[in-house]
Amino acid sequence: MHRTVEHDSPLPKTPPTRRRARALPYALAGLAVVATLLCTPDAEAVPLGAYGADLKRVSVSGLSSGGFMTAQFDVAYSGELVGAGIVAGGPYHCSGLSDLVAPFTAATTLCMQPVGDAPSADDAWRDAQAFAKLSLIDDPANLRKQRIYVFSGAKDSVVATKVVDQTARFYELAGVPDTQVSYRKHPDAGHAFVTDRPQDIPCDANRSPNINFCGFKQSHDIVRWIYGTADAPLNPPAEIARGKLLTFDQAPFDSTHRASLLKSGYVYVPADCVAGGCAVHVVFHGCTQSAQTIGERVVRDVGYNEIAESNHLIVLYPQVAKSSANPLGCWDFWGYTSADPDRPDFYTRQAPQMAAVMKMIQRLGQARQ
Repeated sequence: MHRTVEHDSPLPKTPPTRRRARALPYALAGLAVVATLLCTPDAEAVPLGAYGADLKRVSVSGLSSGGFMTAQFDVAYSGELVGAGIVAGGPYHCSGLSDLVAPFTAATTLCMQPVGDAPSADDAWRDAQAFAKLSLIDDPANLRKQRIYVFSGAKDSVVATKVVDQTARFYELAGVPDTQVSYRKHPDAGHAFVTDRPQDIPCDANRSPNINFCGFKQSHDIVRWIYGTADAPLNPPAEIARGKLLTFDQAPFDSTHRASLLKSGYVYVPADCVAGGCAVHVVFHGCTQSAQTIGERVVRDVGYNEIAESNHLIVLYPQVAKSSANPLGCWDFWGYTSADPDRPDFYTRQAPQMAAVMKMIQRLGQARQ
């Protein structure tokens, strides 16, 4: 079913039939954010450093809820990014595409393992154009210049390939040339970031920590696709990431206290990036993958740091908190951080988590003092 977007208010109105069902999850979200802020220790939190990063070369990638976040962040800030890597993630505004199913329900049904058709990329593209006219997101025409990596595993029992197909279709509708899109479907992969480390869990697994051994380093493929070209390929990844993996205080980037972030995030800074001029890549972890749940497995073991080390790239790892409204620690792609449950803003530039991460990126771009 196609959706229409009303233009007489800053955000599209929610059908009255949804409002009662959505009020409780949003009320719980507000309580959960307060609880997170009160209970998270801050003894070791330090400010995020300024590294004079090149903000004309910013990109994002992520798995699962992080893949959905990657898609919506990429579209919302399309004028400020050069590419995106979406692993097991659906199209932009996926959970808001149905007039019949509330976003918090759609997020765990229609956008994961739909019984019928997956949410339509055509509807997502229509919404993106409408939201841009309302100045809620950047002009999606910017997407045409980006390089996009999309991945789905045939053994993924969490997010079906037919959902991920719509992600690839969205970028086709956006006019991204075929030569700038890499859509890889793996016959044996489950729901995971993929590695070449035999000590990780089997390729077809769909369980924590969702870091699976399939014989190749997906993070390297993502970074190479976004930043490398046939004429200027990237340097081989370093055998050991010798730069600094730092923790930083995420609280200053969430002035509304609604983003439901952990107290600390991570940033990997190669020695060559201290002087400035490096690109920035943001990695959005999946549900049950934050440091709160699996420690530093994503920030140390997935492989981004090694290829960043040899290619002048800072890697930012923002972290989202678990809460009663978000027990698995997922990134918000259905609206649990929105102030108004009748007008969720999770897909806009003003969404609490997206705005917070953009402020982190901007901080990395500031000149060192």
